[in-house]
Amino acid sequence: MAHGGPRLGHVPGRGCWVSENDLDRLLEIAVTAAREAGRMLVQKRPPGRVQVLDTKSSPTDAVTAMDRASEELITERIRAVRPQDGFLGEEGASSAGDSGVRWVIDPIDGTVNYLYDLPEWAVSIAAEVDGEIRVGVVLIPPRGEEYTAILGGGAARGGEPIRCAPPPPLDQALVATGFGYSAARRAVQAEVLRGVITQVRDVRRGGSCAADLCSLACGRVDAYYERGPQYWDYAAAGLIAREAGARVGGLHGRPPSPDLVLAAPPGLFHDLHDLLATLDPERDA
Repeated sequence: MAHGGPRLGHVPGRGCWVSENDLDRLLEIAVTAAREAGRMLVQKRPPGRVQVLDTKSSPTDAVTAMDRASEELITERIRAVRPQDGFLGEEGASSAGDSGVRWVIDPIDGTVNYLYDLPEWAVSIAAEVDGEIRVGVVLIPPRGEEYTAILGGGAARGGEPIRCAPPPPLDQALVATGFGYSAARRAVQAEVLRGVITQVRDVRRGGSCAADLCSLACGRVDAYYERGPQYWDYAAAGLIAREAGARVGGLHGRPPSPDLVLAAPPGLFHDLHDLLATLDPERDA
């Protein structure tokens, strides 16, 4: 898994050093776990619609048994080779660890798509080193696509380097977005969308934050914004987008967060940011 560029540097926090070989090894571990989880999710998916096991933030925020099985598989595989690392997973994997490395896992990003057998879902694994995302992999099994990135080493799809498309004017931009699970939030997001869609080429809604950010990274869309994604949704894919040339942040210089994730090449980022700022997209009512 070749990723060019210097990757030997001081890690803030504990004062440790991370070598190129260390990061390559973390990426290898993440890719191996993601591939096994992806195979399991495809092979063990029952015919028809997958049964909902539980819900989280609302009755439409579904959890399937396969979400939990995928997260368990990933954490077990990583613990087998790195038992002192920490974990943060969407389905409850949480441990501090004492190595300075924490794995941020979304076992199925786009669970509703998986539920309905739609192709936009992904397995996402990122490795933090002392609080900074250094390595990420997003596997999209229905597409047969694997995106990877190492901080400072660029982004790749299937091992080949990728870059964002050159930024078009805002009125020629194809913009990806998504919607929350609560009716009140969706109502506001519809108002914001009304203000955006008249100012851009068009809008796409895929249903997976990680897949949308990877589409930005390889030039399929020009920008992405959404209120609501959690850290595990964008940890790996945000690194991939940045390493492909995108700026990833929130409003008014803030970092990406559940309040808002905004990503685009630098010039377009500024224009879309200013449009969104007038629409107050972080509100829920």
